[in-house]
Amino acid sequence: MIVRLTDAWTEILRRRASNTSTGAYPAPVSELLGEMAAAGVLMQSNIKFNGALVLQVFGDGPVKLAVVEVQSDLSLRATATVNGELPSDAKLSQMVNVGGGGRCAITLDPKDRHPGQQPYQGVVPLHGDHHEKLERLSDVLQHYMLQSEQLDTILVLGANEQVAAGLLIQRMPIKGEGNLAAGLTHRENEDQIGHNEDYNRIAHLASSLTREELLTLDVDTILRRLFWEEKLLRFEPQQGASGPRFACTCSRERVSNMLRNLGPEEAESILAEREDIEVGCEFCGQQYRFDAVDAAQIFVSPAAAQPPGPTGIQ
Repeated sequence: MIVRLTDAWTEILRRRASNTSTGAYPAPVSELLGEMAAAGVLMQSNIKFNGALVLQVFGDGPVKLAVVEVQSDLSLRATATVNGELPSDAKLSQMVNVGGGGRCAITLDPKDRHPGQQPYQGVVPLHGDHHEKLERLSDVLQHYMLQSEQLDTILVLGANEQVAAGLLIQRMPIKGEGNLAAGLTHRENEDQIGHNEDYNRIAHLASSLTREELLTLDVDTILRRLFWEEKLLRFEPQQGASGPRFACTCSRERVSNMLRNLGPEEAESILAEREDIEVGCEFCGQQYRFDAVDAAQIFVSPAAAQPPGPTGIQ
């Protein structure tokens, strides 16, 4: 699978740059977030999950949190929280994993949850089997796939100011007739790690793709250069309204619920210092303002907020 985010990615960067309180992302943060956006779309497309896939990287460095959310229709949004200065060439460990406490989390939040159902979440550290710090997001996610799914995976990721792109190669657990017969058990599938000759050949070719090639070449050229000896059958690309695009799920109602959870005392203390409560969405930059009347309405019970019912038959 291969993805190239252009309009969706530049829209995310534009909204961040137009935020007067934060300004644009530092270059290494922008690159990390772009790689996460490409990886999130690849993973959501791969599993076809009916809900949100949320990819997070967080830790004890200047980048406290970077998060990408991809819905089942491939609409996406992304943001990062940055505290402190970063070198222009900062690596993953310098941004997130300074003290070794960095983590990567993948959450699958179903769109229609059953009663009591919780989102699934997998968390892995930002280091390898020998506790060496991993400096590339692709290495972290390949390690995650191997641990969680027992499947060999190759990821090539890259991002700049115009494009966020990624290539995913993954060994399928079963192929051909065996897939219909469920011919491999979980243990047998695990034993295949690193031993499938077809996968190893394709993975070796995919690993030769450079970041520069990924960001500058079109999809057909990449596939021809990498797999010119293989038989290629392409699916129709998903683009436009059916492809990846920027969208935010924030709303005034969601912000109202957040304020309701804070409680009336907290809201009143904010209003005592200023004319209104202002909440900005970290993903899209939308500003929501609530004056004293708006805030009071939030804490009125639904029953009290309804007009009185009729007293006679109409």
